[in-house]
Amino acid sequence: MIDVTVVGSGPNGLVAAVVAARAGLSVRVLEAESSIGGGVRSAGLTLPGFRHDVCSAVHPAALASPVFRKLGLLDRIEWIVPEVSYAHPLDGGRAGIAWRGLDRTARGLGADGRLWRRLIAPLLARQRGVVSFTGSQLLQVPRDPIAAMRFGLRSLEQGTGAWNLRFLGDVAPALFTGVVAHAAGGMPSLASAGAGLLLAMHAHGVGWGFPKGGSQVIADALANELRRLGGEIVTDAPVRSLGDVRGSRAVLLDTSPDLLLTADLPWSYRRAIRRYRYGSGVAKVDFALDGPVPWTNPEVGLAPTVHLGGSREEIAAAENAVRRGLQPGVDDAAPRHPYVLATQPSVVDPSRAPVGKHVLWAYTHVPAGSTLDATELVTREVERFAPGFRDLVLASAQRTATDLAAHNANYVGGDIYAGELSLTQFVKRPVVSTAPWRTPLPGVYLCSSATPPGPAVHGMNGWWAAKLALRERFGID
Repeated sequence: MIDVTVVGSGPNGLVAAVVAARAGLSVRVLEAESSIGGGVRSAGLTLPGFRHDVCSAVHPAALASPVFRKLGLLDRIEWIVPEVSYAHPLDGGRAGIAWRGLDRTARGLGADGRLWRRLIAPLLARQRGVVSFTGSQLLQVPRDPIAAMRFGLRSLEQGTGAWNLRFLGDVAPALFTGVVAHAAGGMPSLASAGAGLLLAMHAHGVGWGFPKGGSQVIADALANELRRLGGEIVTDAPVRSLGDVRGSRAVLLDTSPDLLLTADLPWSYRRAIRRYRYGSGVAKVDFALDGPVPWTNPEVGLAPTVHLGGSREEIAAAENAVRRGLQPGVDDAAPRHPYVLATQPSVVDPSRAPVGKHVLWAYTHVPAGSTLDATELVTREVERFAPGFRDLVLASAQRTATDLAAHNANYVGGDIYAGELSLTQFVKRPVVSTAPWRTPLPGVYLCSSATPPGPAVHGMNGWWAAKLALRERFGID
């Protein structure tokens, strides 16, 4: 009998597996695909010699992850921490640049610099407390009440109509809104603002880390540690029903909550799972380029991560349109410009492309279940701030929201966050409980991004679920 079976080899599933193996238990990981990694895979999607990230590309939460530190992952991987965390170009060649250094960023924002510093500096001063508060279920007594209060007040400001009261110009609010839009939620909203604050804090703190060689390196490092401890990984092993998983004292699911509906659940829990909401999808495009992106503002070329879409008002309008089922840049009733999240990892990691060549990873938010090929839409938005980009494209590969859902069952409708990011669903993820990783099924736990603390590559979902399973099923604290 295997002590622990983990379904899914994403970062949360692999973290859970390693935690269980380190406790001396026998562990088996079942992965539906032929390669491991879930949301941290890399592959040659375009031309030989170009290495693209299949899903996540930049990892703002990785270097601040307590469990990655505990497992030694920060030492086993060569992390690249860029001098510029992210950039936000605007029309007319202007741009907001989020340098790793908070003071340098503030100097570049002119009169809004001191206001940017007042927004971020108090969180940086209590960074560990903010990570602790946001890194678990929100139904808790904060270990650092001051950090939680500062984070909450700033989320309230930037997540409501008061968000236009802080800044004087248009560069600083656009710079912050580009980060907020990672959450693919309404604007303004408390949940999106909180996510943006956390990401912005990391940008000026530990930095937005890139694993050298691509995101796959994270999965490979965790898998190597699991195998060293005697664990087993089985690929090409889809689990379509909980009835497919038998003979283990504990089962941890790095999957969407929908898999639980294949079992006999109490009526109230089944109803809660059926009411769990998924968010908008993404349409993704990867480019192989003949040279670096020719940004009008050269400082944007220093940033591995670039947020496109224009001003705060333009991005908010685009994101709110997607929530109404409209596609910016496509539907007549939608705004002209979409929000595009782009990463150009080859500006800091030359191993990602042949000498002199580059890769660009990009996605835009789309209505759930969309079949839109976003290649032209994304190309136009990059061209808006980098004229001549189109001429550098050697090859591209695209995936619609429907394609992503078919590729990874966790991405319901193309939702890469495994559930809508709203304040309600940060508390109810997927149910209201002080231990939402536990299910009513004896020995079955959920450890995916559909549990607290939500999405991002930090492994904390797997950590909390594994700790709970070890204590309840094996008496290991």
